Amino acid sequence: MPGSALHDFSPTEVRAMLERDEIVLIDVREPAEFAAERIHGALNFPLSTFDARALPSGGRERVVLQCGSGKRSAMAVERCQAAGLDVDAHLAGGITAWVRAGLPTVRLDSDSGAILDPR
Repeated sequence: MPGSALHDFSPTEVRAMLERDEIVLIDVREPAEFAAERIHGALNFPLSTFDARALPSGGRERVVLQCGSGKRSAMAVERCQAAGLDVDAHLAGGITAWVRAGLPTVRLDSDSGAILDPR
C-alpha cells in the first residue's frame, strides 16, 4: 500500500526470490556502478533520473529496489510511494551486504574488459 513502511529484505531472501522469479530487482545506482558490478538479473534505473512510473508493472512479481548500501534504494521507495505505487521493499545493505554474504555478482574485469558472471 502506498505510504507503507520500508520493508528490508536480506541478501539471502532476495536471492531466493530472484531464483523463484517472484521479484523484479531494480538497481538504482548510476550506470558506471551498475556496469562495474551488479546482481545478475537486476535492471538499472538510476536514482539521478529515477521515474517511478517507468518501472516494470503489470506482472505478478514484486518490485524490490537495491543500491550500494540501502540509502538510495530507500529514497527510491519513497519516490515510488509518493507516485502512488505499491512499492515498499529494498535489499537491506545493498550490493555491499550481498557481497559480504558471499553471493555472486556480475563484474567487469578491469584488466581485460570481460564480463565475469559466475552464476
